[in-house]
Amino acid sequence: MQEFIEKEGIYLLNHSVGCMPTSARKAAEEHFFDAWEHGTPDAWARWFPAFNKFTLSLANLFNTDASLFCPQQNVSSALSKLLGAFPHASQNQGRNVILLTENDFPSIGFVMQQAQKMGYVVEYIKDEENVLDITTWQEHLSEKVYAVLITHGHYNSGRLVPVKDIVTVARKHGALSIVDIAQTAGVIPIDFTDWQADIVAGSSVKWLCGGPGAGYLWINSKLINTFEPVDLGWFSHENPFEFDIHNFEYAESALRFWGGTPSVIPYVIAANSIELMHSIGIDKVREQNIVLADKIIDAIPDSWLISPCGYADRTGTLVINPPNRDEVENKLKALNVHHDVRKRGFRLSPHIYNTAEQIDKVLTALV
Repeated sequence: MQEFIEKEGIYLLNHSVGCMPTSARKAAEEHFFDAWEHGTPDAWARWFPAFNKFTLSLANLFNTDASLFCPQQNVSSALSKLLGAFPHASQNQGRNVILLTENDFPSIGFVMQQAQKMGYVVEYIKDEENVLDITTWQEHLSEKVYAVLITHGHYNSGRLVPVKDIVTVARKHGALSIVDIAQTAGVIPIDFTDWQADIVAGSSVKWLCGGPGAGYLWINSKLINTFEPVDLGWFSHENPFEFDIHNFEYAESALRFWGGTPSVIPYVIAANSIELMHSIGIDKVREQNIVLADKIIDAIPDSWLISPCGYADRTGTLVINPPNRDEVENKLKALNVHHDVRKRGFRLSPHIYNTAEQIDKVLTALV
């Protein structure tokens, strides 16, 4: 597609970093560098709209309200700020468990483990348990669970977790639902209004093709005023320009989680990319992803497949584990196929700009 910078070789690392839009450099030049050079009296008057554009682009993409988003550097930083706003476990009338799975991205686990300093117990759904089955979650969601972390798409297997069903069960048990969409935003259509989760965190660097540094934290409107984060700054203030050191009032919006003076350029670039992806249509991206992934699935033995065969249970990432891994690895490298390998197998992630002809070449290395 002409909207993206064409990579040399066959680029299937979209689960890591999405390709750069051709418009990204112009957006950065116009809305960051030009503002920096010519802004009067300084650049901030022209930089501030970048944040509004970023949250509005997310709101349009996920069918929600822009005021419910707070820009963050990444998912880990967003959840760290959230964790700091949790009450000490001793105040929760016996709810002292934070539930996650052993297949969540390790960085998220590192953050959640810090809750132990606040009296919480971190419990895990085991690797071998079936997270696609809602009964697995029902068995773990006891009355002791304060919050459950739901990773929409598992990075190491390509499994797509049934978020809406889990959120419903969590609510019945009085547990907060926290959803991580870093692996799925931009390739799986997501509707926050339909999910009705309590908290969602994500980033722009992968399928949204927005580059690093532009993460986001979304808080359900019913909960915003119940959180009082301690990791904050003047941009967390309801009136950042009051400049009264003796008076701090939390912003009424999700921006209470923001902090001090923010970076600008990551949000300029990401907003441009998110608008592009929204204009293309995530449904269209998903359709192309399924067609190309199914082309691989149909050509390889079932025993190689780590990801679910059916697309309804599969993220945009296809994980396969052929027995002749070294041989396949050498062939993929010879064809200049950009991919990576984790413990479970090869990760291949076709995007809207990948083609059937490229997948045909990939298959010559696999079969």
